Amino acid sequence: MPARSIGIDLGSKNCRVYELDKGLVLWEPTIAVYDREQEKIKEYGKDALEISPKLATHFEAIWPINHGVIMDYMVLEKMLKNFISIGIGPRAFRKPIITISVPSGIADIEKSALEEAAYHAGAREVYLINEAVASAVGVGLDITKACGNMVVDIGGGTTDVAIISMGNIVVSGSIQVAGDSFDKAIVNYLREEHGLFVGTNIGEEIKKTIGSAVYGGKEKYMEVSGRNIHTGLPKKLKLTSSEITEVLQEPLEAIMELVHSVLEKTPPELAIDIVNRGMVVTGGGSKLYGIDRLIEDKTEVFAMTIENPEQVNVIGSAKYPYVIKQLL
Repeated sequence: MPARSIGIDLGSKNCRVYELDKGLVLWEPTIAVYDREQEKIKEYGKDALEISPKLATHFEAIWPINHGVIMDYMVLEKMLKNFISIGIGPRAFRKPIITISVPSGIADIEKSALEEAAYHAGAREVYLINEAVASAVGVGLDITKACGNMVVDIGGGTTDVAIISMGNIVVSGSIQVAGDSFDKAIVNYLREEHGLFVGTNIGEEIKKTIGSAVYGGKEKYMEVSGRNIHTGLPKKLKLTSSEITEVLQEPLEAIMELVHSVLEKTPPELAIDIVNRGMVVTGGGSKLYGIDRLIEDKTEVFAMTIENPEQVNVIGSAKYPYVIKQLL
């Protein structure tokens, strides 16, 4: 009987668990509520997110990963064990292979902590792979061949860019600028330019509704409500898509510089493959309208976004152990 293969996308904002023969088995916010009096975690995921705005003073809402960096090992380990146990389900006697996708800049001590947590949760084998590699496998690129594959993975906390050939990363780069940075840029703009205070959830809604990476097209409008930072009273504001596009240029420029930097370092023989084949843009942050067009304009290389880009990472993680066996 073949081993069960489970992939985990442990993001700054969401954790996803995918099993090859079952599909997506978990999609939860990467948050926990910690009870300081009893020194234990009260809730994880969606339940924790729901109660987080209403907590008593002895409770604390903790996001253990920030921009791809582990901020709280204890909480993350317990959360990971909890999510894995949900993913494994009642057939725990069949120990699974667990593959966790991680940002390229993660430290060795953080990798060890994740491996240990996965083994403690019941894993038979544990793989840690780069997020861009997981996304490449998830979209169906054959990373085992001697040709260049380029992936731009724009997640919640980090953007990872990689050139992959024969199962290995040839050139890569990672920055702590991604989808969450778009939301925060909008929130900061509303506060500084309009004196309007809103939460990052509203920033995300604005991004999804009228946000764009490129100028042009039909102007869109959105009315936003928040609190006047000067008077403390409710305030409404009408926003345009062109002004939000302007707000997003700074984080977008950082991502474009990363993409350009990786291309500059790519060996000529693989660069030819990238020019001929193009690159794939994945991750939840790639859902920003026009981001593939912006990348094309800046690099003169075809860029393609895909359907359900936030899921290819975790799907690729689950497939990875079987893909890598082709190279052994």
